[in-house]
Amino acid sequence: MSLVVVGLSHHTSSVELRERLAFTAQTLPGALLELRKRLDKAGVVILSTCNRVEVYAHHAAMPEKEVCQKIRAFLADWHHLAEEEFRAALYEQEGAEVVGHLFRVASSLDSMVVGETQILGQVHDAYLASQSEQAADKVIHSLFQKAFSVAKSVRSQSSIGEGKVSVSSVAVDLAVSIFMELANKTVMVVGSGEVGELTLKSLVSRGVRNVLVVNRSAERAKALADAYNGEAVAFADLQECLHRADIVLTSTAAPGFILHAPDFERALRLRSQEPVFVIDIAVPRDVDPASAELDNVYLYNVDDLEQVVNEHIVARRKEIEQCMAMVERSVEQFARWLYSLAADPTIASMAKELDTIRERELEKTLVALPDLTEKEREDVRYLTQRIVKNILQNPMTQLKQEIRHHDPHTVIHLVKRLFGLKDT
Repeated sequence: MSLVVVGLSHHTSSVELRERLAFTAQTLPGALLELRKRLDKAGVVILSTCNRVEVYAHHAAMPEKEVCQKIRAFLADWHHLAEEEFRAALYEQEGAEVVGHLFRVASSLDSMVVGETQILGQVHDAYLASQSEQAADKVIHSLFQKAFSVAKSVRSQSSIGEGKVSVSSVAVDLAVSIFMELANKTVMVVGSGEVGELTLKSLVSRGVRNVLVVNRSAERAKALADAYNGEAVAFADLQECLHRADIVLTSTAAPGFILHAPDFERALRLRSQEPVFVIDIAVPRDVDPASAELDNVYLYNVDDLEQVVNEHIVARRKEIEQCMAMVERSVEQFARWLYSLAADPTIASMAKELDTIRERELEKTLVALPDLTEKEREDVRYLTQRIVKNILQNPMTQLKQEIRHHDPHTVIHLVKRLFGLKDT
């Protein structure tokens, strides 16, 4: 049995690399189907956010190294990249390590912003996408359901989310550091992602009164604008209206840049060089990084926010350690169940083998005792079944105990040799 995760995150790679390996909501179903086909119908989940791209997979028979190799090849082929372009940034984990990693991710303990709430919803969406494509097997289902439970426990039994630093709060703090006062500033929201809406809400709570909403969907733009007494702007008019914004927040699913340095040059001229604060939280990025070279354009993407976030981490270290301990206890519990699954096929083979012997010897005995009544025959049959069941009970229990503390493959191989079972 193989349980693996192959991925990269803000810990191991740049935003440029993450955006090249990202999956969109539109491409995810096809990617899940292709990956599952390559892995011989293994259980799979693809988690793709602005800060990480991870593939979780469970296969009942394929070795871990082969599963990881196939996932790497899939990532390269799907994104038209050479494996060497991203291999160094990948991490690959197996077994209980996967369990711990997912539990920490879902609990926001591995996030750029520790304690933020968005990641749990993103993990849940990734799981639902796998469910929708019938790509989640028993182990994947149990793993993610337990991850959701652990994440909720971490949040309810700790203060990790109190006074939290989120992408939205960091963005607001940066805006205040640039403008000092937000009451007379105009914010332009491009796209309507969850993080973008939370950031808009935070900006409004800090005094922003003028809101422009740009979206490819006129209905979505109007709905969000109406919620904040703002103005909906057609996507085609984005560049023409850019000069009206003091703060630009982009979070679209566009495959490439939607704003370039010349767009900001023109906007600055119309603004008499008044500064513009740009928060690009999209992956792939919405704003050409060359825009940051212009005077009075303050551009931040998701990686830039990490430095600000790190300043708050030290003060919360004790709380994080408490949450980590909670996660580790849950990992141990789930790992015991996971490893017990490795014994199931062998236990089934043991039971089948002993039952075959029982039936063979029983028939010989019944032939030798032709005077037995039908009830007596059934009593003898029942007796032999009870004997086999009792013989199996201790080996079954001990097998599950042994593989919790030792290499499952070694233990199972020994049991198969002792009982004369064939490798399957």
